Amino acid sequence: MLSVPLEVNLSKRNHSGNKPDSPLMENSTSQSQKQTFLSHGSSSTTSKIKLYSHYRSSCAWRVRIALNLKGLPYEYISTDLSKGEEFIAEFRRLSPLGFIPVLVDGDFVICDSYAILLYLEEKYPQIPLLPVNLKKKAYNLQVANIVSSSIQPLQMIGLLKSIEEKVGLEEKLSFARHHITKGFNALEILLQKISGKYATGDQVYMADIFLAPQISNAVVRFNIDMSMYPNLKRINEAYLEVPAFQEALPERQPDAVTFFLNSPELSFFSLSSSWKNIDTLIEDI
Repeated sequence: MLSVPLEVNLSKRNHSGNKPDSPLMENSTSQSQKQTFLSHGSSSTTSKIKLYSHYRSSCAWRVRIALNLKGLPYEYISTDLSKGEEFIAEFRRLSPLGFIPVLVDGDFVICDSYAILLYLEEKYPQIPLLPVNLKKKAYNLQVANIVSSSIQPLQMIGLLKSIEEKVGLEEKLSFARHHITKGFNALEILLQKISGKYATGDQVYMADIFLAPQISNAVVRFNIDMSMYPNLKRINEAYLEVPAFQEALPERQPDAVTFFLNSPELSFFSLSSSWKNIDTLIEDI
């Protein structure tokens, strides 16, 4: 199994926004890196859905939000990218590219966050991720595609490391910021026409699932000034009030807690703290 011992017990956390009283002080009895998340109002149950995730992967972050929104219980299985677990044969049988997230639903295995979200939408239609209205649905797919095709792949650490090795640190940062701001400029124009409380209205949909992790990465990794993007800034603040988004945050994942417990030179962090000091240790995929 692709898990390592978990030093704290975060099991049986629900998606209502509640947290354990003092997660850093609790002792693990299962010594497992796997975590079962319970849906809204559910009793203890074992889920057939498994999510191979890493707390800092923005793609896995999207899937966590979607599962939370739909109230689907799932088992969190940490894939330690800092140790290269994505390259081992066991994981490559699940994900031929070695990317996360991977969703296992019974005997069905699916990779790629976009494909996973569309699968979940068809298989579990409760709490839809896409609206019925055709035009609004198209807008959601457009926003999601801007993030997944034109922004996020161009800030992956593997790519940026290669750029830095060839042309230097400043060029690497300039490259990432250029593509983030280019994408955000397009999104800001689009959202002026279609946004409400959230990206495409007053209900959370797929566009929001893609935007939340991307905006966070832009701010904490690349110091993007969100005052230039008032609509994106406003809706991102609204996401922090949604329990399903709160529970999907990187710092609330069991492997995040393990990472910081095992790295005493790094301090634990809040919603607004920076991740730049661990960028060199993990791959944002």
